[in-house]
Amino acid sequence: MEKIETIIVGGGQAGLATSYHLKQLQREHIVFEQAEKPGHAWRVDRWDSFTLVLPNWTIQIPGAHYDGNDPDGFLTKAEIIAYFEQYVEQFDLPVRFNTTVLEVAPLADGSGYQVKTSGGTYQATNVVIATGSFQKPKIPAFSANIPADILQLHSGHYRNPNQLPEGAVLVVGSGQSGMQIAEELYQSGRPVYLCIGAAPRIPRRYRGRDTIGWLVDTGFFGQTVDTLPSPKARLGGNPQLSGKDGGHSLSLHQFARDGVTLLGHLAGAQDGKVLLKPDLKETLAKVDQAEKNIIGMIDRYIEANGISAPQETVPDLQDGYAAEVITEFDLKAANINTIIWAIGYTADYSLVKLPITDEDGFAIQQRGITQYPGLYFVGMNWLYSRQSTALLGVNEDVEYVVAYMTKE
Repeated sequence: MEKIETIIVGGGQAGLATSYHLKQLQREHIVFEQAEKPGHAWRVDRWDSFTLVLPNWTIQIPGAHYDGNDPDGFLTKAEIIAYFEQYVEQFDLPVRFNTTVLEVAPLADGSGYQVKTSGGTYQATNVVIATGSFQKPKIPAFSANIPADILQLHSGHYRNPNQLPEGAVLVVGSGQSGMQIAEELYQSGRPVYLCIGAAPRIPRRYRGRDTIGWLVDTGFFGQTVDTLPSPKARLGGNPQLSGKDGGHSLSLHQFARDGVTLLGHLAGAQDGKVLLKPDLKETLAKVDQAEKNIIGMIDRYIEANGISAPQETVPDLQDGYAAEVITEFDLKAANINTIIWAIGYTADYSLVKLPITDEDGFAIQQRGITQYPGLYFVGMNWLYSRQSTALLGVNEDVEYVVAYMTKE
């Protein structure tokens, strides 16, 4: 059985960043990645027109910070994939592709871990789980009650409008993916119904710069998990934004103005109908208030720091409040032939044969360090801060874990 000091499970941005640091330290390690090429999630879980939502300057993976000529632009899907392919090649990282990790189990003598893979079994002193928090598409059980002739897709399997059968589309979820997909669909001429959630809205640009810059400066993205009101708050959606066509704001009220039918939370399905909560206007109010809170935070930061920034008033659209509150409707009568589930993913850490998850499925750890010596997590949603899964912030967590793991 081959022995390796450190095994990294997953060759995404967190796993590759971990490998980069270990290579700089000349520490023996290997990365196991089940896909055949780098950038797998970007390659297979994103639609054709996908771009980054955060501006290019937020690409801060160690050793390869963005240094192109469009820092305020947004890389396309193809450009992101090429970035990761080049990253592996440039630093000659020891990634073993087409290798699935099947099991990570502690050795009986407590000296490390046995790692079973599709390519053999290994022993390691350290194991870093870098598979992220988004392994399993989230689709509710009641989806089984929806008529079989209606196409159901998770947002990760959507590619473009031409992929779908003719007719209207019901998009469930108004986080970043749901909003961008819904916009592409209605702009292509499709009738769109959208079940909304409380993911916050922010303007793409505010007071002279991309709003993301303000949110970094104010500490919004650096907010740590211990400041959240409850563990459930980790499940909140990212702010509604788009990087497409140079980047622009997304607004449920604008969607309503453009003809999208806004709906409350989806509660169930039966007899060819979907059942909806009567919470449309309440949810809209939460989204609107979130934007006001964020704008207020930025304004206070600008004033407190004496920053010269042009005054700006964000449009106060109200169109969504005029929508009828619907509690059920017939899918066929609405000519809905496709449902796109844009309600996120769930984590799956079942390959680790230890009790490591809480009631919400999150790995139990403190900034990536578990109670089990030699077992670590990186790249997990809210591992330490709001930016833990972003290209902007993953390295901060990785550096902390590597420093702890390699201390003498």
